[in-house]
Amino acid sequence: MNDMHAASTSAPLLTLDKVTFRHRGQTLLQNISLTLSSQGSTIVMGPNGAGKSLLMRICHGLLTPTSGRLHWHDTGGRPPRQAMVFQRPVMLRRSAIANVTYALAVQGTCWRDRKPLAREALERFGLTDVAHRPARVLSGGEQQRLALARAWALRPAVLFLDEPTSALDPAAIKAVEDAVTDFGRVGTRIIMNTHDISQAKRLGDDVLFLCQGRVVEHNNAESFFLAPRTRDASAFVRGELVW
Repeated sequence: MNDMHAASTSAPLLTLDKVTFRHRGQTLLQNISLTLSSQGSTIVMGPNGAGKSLLMRICHGLLTPTSGRLHWHDTGGRPPRQAMVFQRPVMLRRSAIANVTYALAVQGTCWRDRKPLAREALERFGLTDVAHRPARVLSGGEQQRLALARAWALRPAVLFLDEPTSALDPAAIKAVEDAVTDFGRVGTRIIMNTHDISQAKRLGDDVLFLCQGRVVEHNNAESFFLAPRTRDASAFVRGELVW
């Protein structure tokens, strides 16, 4: 199998064709061409500055590529329902439950259903006791679980996660990883950025490895970690510095 193609044989979800992004005269992503399948969990890895977060923001629609195109399959070309959870959760200046009901309102959920759906999501993520507490005074782990609860309530077909556990303690990391697994169980397509190789092994079905704004390797997770096909990926898996 070619390194630049995913290992999964399921139907395609998203294709990027020669996607390039430039900012202030610098090329940050260059000629990214890849296809993500419609099932499973893709882990995006690479050294700092490789373009991982930038690529995810482009896929999520927060940024527009300078050139190239994205195509969503089986949705008439339009993006499916999706959500994104950031490294530092974006918390609105309101209660935990209001953070969820607001997201549901923006999505267009009937007002009668918003609070029941929000309560269900908070309960699912162990946040019932802090439902009426201001979201911005919650601990880092609680805020990250609230961000996941908010995403859960939206029932996304695709969930982007940008280093969601990088600043958390082990207990909070496990809670987030359990949540990611639960999203996968209900059929949500996961695309997640992490530096943690052990976490990638636990959660990933395939790995997309970036270096210097290029896709260097894209393969199923087992093959990637056992026998990476490129020098940069091999060095990264061994724990060596790559830039």
